[in-house]
Amino acid sequence: MLWVGSETGIETTLVKHAGYAFRPVPAAGVHGVGLQNLPGNLWQLFRGIQAARKVIDEYQPDVLFFTGGFVGIPIALAGWRLPKVIFVPDIEPALALRLIGRMADVIAVVTETSKSHYPSDRHVVVTGYPTRSELQVVTRDESRTSLNLSTERPVVLVFGGSRGARSINQALWGCLTNLLDKVQVVHITGELDWPQVEEVQESLPQHLAGEYHPYAYLYDEMVLALVSADLVVSRAGAATLGEYTLLGLPAILVPYPHAWRYQKVNADYMVSQGAAIQIDDGELVDELFPTVVGLINDKDRLSNMASAMQQLAVADAAEAIADEILELAKMKGVERG
Repeated sequence: MLWVGSETGIETTLVKHAGYAFRPVPAAGVHGVGLQNLPGNLWQLFRGIQAARKVIDEYQPDVLFFTGGFVGIPIALAGWRLPKVIFVPDIEPALALRLIGRMADVIAVVTETSKSHYPSDRHVVVTGYPTRSELQVVTRDESRTSLNLSTERPVVLVFGGSRGARSINQALWGCLTNLLDKVQVVHITGELDWPQVEEVQESLPQHLAGEYHPYAYLYDEMVLALVSADLVVSRAGAATLGEYTLLGLPAILVPYPHAWRYQKVNADYMVSQGAAIQIDDGELVDELFPTVVGLINDKDRLSNMASAMQQLAVADAAEAIADEILELAKMKGVERG
């Protein structure tokens, strides 16, 4: 397997950390970027197609597998003759996957709701969202012990994605002292806001400082943080549809406001199923503290949300996607033979 990603994306670190071969390809969006940025982004796309052709010529793949992102466009165009499987991690496909979907042989989606975004004549399968196998192995008490958390007090996990989220960080810090009277907080700030953490820690009362557990980023330990939590506050990226459901982890979702509607659609779906509460990004400062404390104090509601979340889980999603990839490789291999 060869993973192809962007030159500057978080995958450059994550894929190598996981031990897989990685090749970067230039990529940039051309939708909604403004006239000033469009020429440069088109040039990046052209460069990406040239680089993608070189990657494909050297690696000679049997199947191309796409999970989204602008880098998929040059790969799909350069490998237009090759069989393709796409996995749509969000409820609604983003623009890149919409375009690649027109060339794909198999389209894997997370829920039945997602099938409505594709013509009925396309081969669309509901596989669910693939999750890391470690989530099903480690227990809550083991996870909390590993992260130096009490096994007795509730744990709230707060994070904004791979690069953090300033609005979530600032809203949390604004009510942190009051919140720590009620719960332990595991906070993943992202690298950009990490320099502020020391100042925040110094401002906490001494008897509460040990209840706050900040991290710039978590790699393998992210599994421990998820399993430890009674409640999560986060953006509404695609992983919410998989990891939270597998763990039955109730969520307060804050869709990222400066992108297209994909996170909002994800959050709306989770709320409609009774598994999450949604807060608009602009209302975080006023709503975060009362919403978190209200849920922590209402054990019945939190339990009902956990049950609703777990009912959305789809087992063996990774295996189902792998089966589709291998079946397509086998079928296309026979055709070429």
